[in-house]
Amino acid sequence: MPNAEAVDLTNCDREPIHIPGSVQPHGCLIACTPDAGHILCHSANAADVLHLPSAGINGLRLEAVLGGKAAHDIRNALTTATDPSRPGLLLGLNIGERAFDVAVHIYKGVAIIECEAAPKGRSGTPVEFVRALISQVSRLGEPDVLLRRASHLVRTLLGYDRVMIYRFDADGSGKVVSEARMPSLESFLGQHFPAGDIPRQARELYLKNIIRIVSDSSGARIPMEPEFNASGEPLDLSFAHLRSVSPIHCEYLRNMGVSASMSLSIVIGGQLWGLIACHHYSPRVLSMAERIGAEMFAEFFSLHLEAVNHREKLEVATRARRTLDRILGHAARYAGLPELLRGSLADFMGLMPCDGVGLWIEGEWTSHGVALPAPAAPALARAVATHGEGPVWASHTLSHILPEVSAYGVPVAGALAISLSHRPRDYLFFFRKEAVQTVEWAGNPHKHYATGLHGDRLTPRKSFAIWKETVEHQSWPWTQADRDIAEAARNALVEIVLRHNELLADERGKADVRQRLLNEELNHRVKNILALIKSLVSHPVTEATDVASYSRSLKGRIEALAYAHDQVVRGDGGGLLSDLLTAELSPYRDATAVTLDGRPLMLDAQAFSVMALVFHEMATNAAKYGSLSTPGGRLMVRWVPAPAGGCDITWEESGGPPVQAAGRRGFGSVLVDRSVPYDLGGFSAIEYLVSGVKARFSIPGRHITWQGSDPRTVAPTSASDAPPPDDLPLRGLSLLVVEDQLLIAMEAEAMLLALGAEAVETCNSALEAENRLARFRPDAAVLDIHLSGGTSVPVAQELRRRQIPFVFASGYADLDNIPEELADVPLARKPYDGKALAFALTQARAEAGV
Repeated sequence: MPNAEAVDLTNCDREPIHIPGSVQPHGCLIACTPDAGHILCHSANAADVLHLPSAGINGLRLEAVLGGKAAHDIRNALTTATDPSRPGLLLGLNIGERAFDVAVHIYKGVAIIECEAAPKGRSGTPVEFVRALISQVSRLGEPDVLLRRASHLVRTLLGYDRVMIYRFDADGSGKVVSEARMPSLESFLGQHFPAGDIPRQARELYLKNIIRIVSDSSGARIPMEPEFNASGEPLDLSFAHLRSVSPIHCEYLRNMGVSASMSLSIVIGGQLWGLIACHHYSPRVLSMAERIGAEMFAEFFSLHLEAVNHREKLEVATRARRTLDRILGHAARYAGLPELLRGSLADFMGLMPCDGVGLWIEGEWTSHGVALPAPAAPALARAVATHGEGPVWASHTLSHILPEVSAYGVPVAGALAISLSHRPRDYLFFFRKEAVQTVEWAGNPHKHYATGLHGDRLTPRKSFAIWKETVEHQSWPWTQADRDIAEAARNALVEIVLRHNELLADERGKADVRQRLLNEELNHRVKNILALIKSLVSHPVTEATDVASYSRSLKGRIEALAYAHDQVVRGDGGGLLSDLLTAELSPYRDATAVTLDGRPLMLDAQAFSVMALVFHEMATNAAKYGSLSTPGGRLMVRWVPAPAGGCDITWEESGGPPVQAAGRRGFGSVLVDRSVPYDLGGFSAIEYLVSGVKARFSIPGRHITWQGSDPRTVAPTSASDAPPPDDLPLRGLSLLVVEDQLLIAMEAEAMLLALGAEAVETCNSALEAENRLARFRPDAAVLDIHLSGGTSVPVAQELRRRQIPFVFASGYADLDNIPEELADVPLARKPYDGKALAFALTQARAEAGV
């Protein structure tokens, strides 16, 4: 017998949980010689589980116990099970007159055979289970969304009462970062659990065997017979799914009220990143097919999460690279590296999340943002030179190497330093402020020694009430991504030093060329503007026109031209038609006089300038003689797409004085008639009707760009006055979905959560829904009418009795099977549409008066 070492606070991390000498009761285990020839040991329940005539099977040939065909199939499976973490599988293997799910692997020279009764009426294969999950998470590209959605999907698929995603911190403690649960359960989301809750050797086993099942935390432990081999060693069950659970862990689960659990390891880069932890509040056994599917999903989820994290890091690195490129592009402006760094300090803050930066170079201190003051710089540089190793150094507890940091009165708690010279002398610093955190632990995180159910040893916490601890004098830690960016920044700065002189000369040459081009372009534009103004000024006027009228007209046209020029320059070559009309009509516009109607339309520089003069003339005439000259007048300007890809603009006045065409055409009339055809190659026409002026302008497609997809009316009042639409019409609601197709149920759940629902419970049958209603009262429900083997009418009747609003859903046109008393229930057609589903639920709740 080996020496049994007592497990207490000094060695609890060494409890031999991989050799418990027993298995869980929902199956049996047989250990054989490596060729699956003779039986070496077996669990005490093997005869009962396998319906064997006798329990004395040690030493017998495997075929004598299980039958020749079963033994043959098991040996074949063992030949393919080269990795103990991926056992050979035989689902539905006949042993005697019963079917069993069997997993086999070889570890440390022993063939281990695990047998569980195959479930009757198997609902699917492992591939179907994992496909259902992968199809939902593979399109999620943001880590937070992926984590939040994954817990809901696993709970929907496997039916556990609570599913959490638990992330480990560097010290072994962890935090619940995602949770899906029954509404009646308290939330663990955001709570921290100390490192001792999952000891070191348990984390090592999670890396070896990524799935761990506890079928009943108060269940029996079935011993192995014999417990030790001839050498006095127990059977190593590291890769056995049936391996029994440490009594300490079972007591831990019972203290939480948990009867059954399943854990799936999330492994990223060969390290245990976290767990998908499933809790159930009554005993629960997953079939082997379900476990295999869950295990396959955990592997895919780990890979996908790793890829998403890498993509996010790549985006951060790309942004940092752009910042460095921008700084490098400024190098030609400065005489040397110190001047470049001092002039670019504000840009360096874009490299990584920080609150301030500081530069200590050639004995001079420069800072930007929240940073230590100049008197602290020499001591900071000396401290980094003493404690730093390598070109990049970081600490989120700066006070550990610089105790006097608090005396400077600046809320700096963390620093990252980049060495700028071969000798530890010059540094670029990034600073982070103190982040006072209130860490919510699931009970007091500190271990305590007590005499418990298992003797003098570590006793699990009895209470999981939140225990809070305030952490001060620390910043948010610097991540490996921050350090990688700092290393890249240092390399770029070295590159700047090497290329600075070359770039300086090159940039000065390019600057001279650019300056000449700008001068020529400016000269060209000024000449064009002066020529246009000369044309406006020198155009002949009638003798009846007085100087004041001529001056006002000329001033207005020049102002319109100036606005167009300013808009073209600021708008990168053009502007919106609605902005141009608003500017021209704003002196005459009130809440009812002017209406602009049309989709957002961008005019290029040439069209914008031409239409600025045209609309100025139209607006001036309307204010002098037309509909805008008297109270009650109206002006409608509408623009719509033209058949050839252009735009038709209609200007229509009404409610003003009777209009007559002028006897003599002035400059303004000629401008309106001829500028669009002549300058833009379009069309223009103006009619002087008794009811008011009506004009039409057509602009070719090469001068315009439509924006948006739906028509939009530009109302006389500001758009900011309109109430915003409710993007979350189901905000805060708890909903029940009865749907017998898994993928459709998950899609409906995703839609409802996206529309603001707080919780969504899914059921695949009327019986399951009625059982769920016994412990859960939803705010509303969605019932698929046609279910496998029946309808959801009984659920509808129960909801009606409880006065819970609901809607029917169906993809069938024939709904004759709905009873007459339920004919008034709103209907949502399949396939589901989020807006239609939300409308139907809102209608049902409104009709129910809630």
